[in-house]
Amino acid sequence: MCCALWAAGPGSARWFPRSDVVFRDVLIAGTDCYRDRSDPQKGLFMAKTAFKLKILYGECNEEVLAAHAALIQKAGHQVQTAVARKGVEEALRRESFDLVLLGPTLTRDDRHHLPYTVKKAHAGTRVLVMHADGARHPRVDANIDTGQRIEVLLETITAMLAQEAVASNK
Repeated sequence: MCCALWAAGPGSARWFPRSDVVFRDVLIAGTDCYRDRSDPQKGLFMAKTAFKLKILYGECNEEVLAAHAALIQKAGHQVQTAVARKGVEEALRRESFDLVLLGPTLTRDDRHHLPYTVKKAHAGTRVLVMHADGARHPRVDANIDTGQRIEVLLETITAMLAQEAVASNK
């Protein structure tokens, strides 16, 4: 069965979702199945998304901010950058966003305080924290671990879009 979404786990009779299979089709160019390729890495690219999000991306380190923002824009999203907590708060006062990314170079206190600020300013705005401590926060919609590749961030954004699309169709 080509492009199966479920696979048996090693040493267990249970079935589990294979996220690497689910997202791999987004990254591979061409219309053929990835399993038909002799080299699965051949043809990988960062595909532009059909949905263009307005993203506010906050970091304390300006070099990290510029590098990541460029990659997110390359994936097809509109990105506005903000430096530190004050920059994020000022941007939220001026306009609304579809998604707010809080980077790992923000302080722990900022990563805790800003999701409340985002939801208070615009209740429908989604918050993604690029640090493991975001998993326990009541106002954070998603998080990824610090140090993950940018592809993981883009996959998480895509998954959040898919969840939102499913929820709006119900």
